[in-house]
Amino acid sequence: MKDYSQKIRDLFDGQFREWSLARENYRQLDNVRVRKIPFDGYDITVQFNPGRITSSAAKVDARSIEARPCFLCEKNRPPEQRGVPFGDDYTILINPFPIFRRHLTVVSGHTPQRISGSFMAMLSLAQALPEFVVFYNGPQCGASAPDHMHFQAGNRGFLPVEQDIGNPLLCRKAASAGRAELWHWEGYGRAILTLKGSDSEAIAGIFGKLYERFALTQPERPEPMLNILAYFTGDEWIVHIIPRRVHRPACYFAEGDEKILISPASVDIGGVFITPREEDFNRITAADIAGILTEVCLNEEELRTLTARLL
Repeated sequence: MKDYSQKIRDLFDGQFREWSLARENYRQLDNVRVRKIPFDGYDITVQFNPGRITSSAAKVDARSIEARPCFLCEKNRPPEQRGVPFGDDYTILINPFPIFRRHLTVVSGHTPQRISGSFMAMLSLAQALPEFVVFYNGPQCGASAPDHMHFQAGNRGFLPVEQDIGNPLLCRKAASAGRAELWHWEGYGRAILTLKGSDSEAIAGIFGKLYERFALTQPERPEPMLNILAYFTGDEWIVHIIPRRVHRPACYFAEGDEKILISPASVDIGGVFITPREEDFNRITAADIAGILTEVCLNEEELRTLTARLL
């Protein structure tokens, strides 16, 4: 797989010269405030990023989606926005409303957001973008454009889960088959299944089995609720899969002082909680975060049941 790193560096350089909105929004990352909240054996970072209010508060019900033009379709993108073709179906764009210092959106055609049939493309992207974590937000798991198939990617080293996987008290190998391994997390406040290996087809096969099992538990949904983070390091993929039970926590819909405007997606579950409102950044506590993760994600026992005899 061809390394696209230089093409992406050139894309950012060109877009910062040509596109004032993107240039200014990336500059504003210098003003983003962060704080770390310690848990037992790991930290979660909270980021105050008002530029993300549109995504966090996006209306993703069917009526709202139908009423607005799709902002990922080429005909509706800003005229300054340029892209890098990837394979036959995808275009790599810079995200003009960044969380990361280098934040990409990778778009396909205007088809619904579904990982089924697209997982191998995600692994190919991760291999072609070794400086990035590629992530997928399901149509009911944080995707602000659930009507248009896309991935996102952010620079490596930003998400705490990247470092936490190296802590044997938090993450341990549970099973292996050929050139693929299944790892379980313990005491991490959210149930994550991690696949590691150098055989993309083996990893995709395991994911397919998990997808089918999980889909049986959520037959009413367009696809089982999943967030996925994938990156390629050395000669292997690392893929974090987060099955979910709900889209948004109760505090998102609360009123007054009870409201916390957080719509958790891959980045939040990966360890960086995005708060577009300053009041939420200032007052969110470890108990709030733990409660949100418990409400949104499966627990460890449920995930072990889901993955029993997967390999």
